[in-house]
Amino acid sequence: MSETSTYTVVGMTCGHCVASVSEEVGAIAGVENVDVDLASGRVTVTSGSPVDEAQVKAAVEEAGYALAPTA
Repeated sequence: MSETSTYTVVGMTCGHCVASVSEEVGAIAGVENVDVDLASGRVTVTSGSPVDEAQVKAAVEEAGYALAPTA
C-alpha cells in the first residue's frame, strides 16, 4: 500500500526549480512518485513506506529551496 505526503516548498519560480526538487526528492529511498505544482508550491510524495520528513526537507534544501513550516 502506498503512502502519500504533501509538503509546501518556497522559492520555486520556474520549470527548472520543479525539475530540481523532483529529482532530489525522487532520489529518496522508497519514493515512487513526486508531483510538484509550481503555482502552489505543493509537492506530493508517493512512497511504498512512510518517508521521514527530515529526508524530504534535506532533499528540498539540496535542490536549493526550503519547506514551508507546517501549520
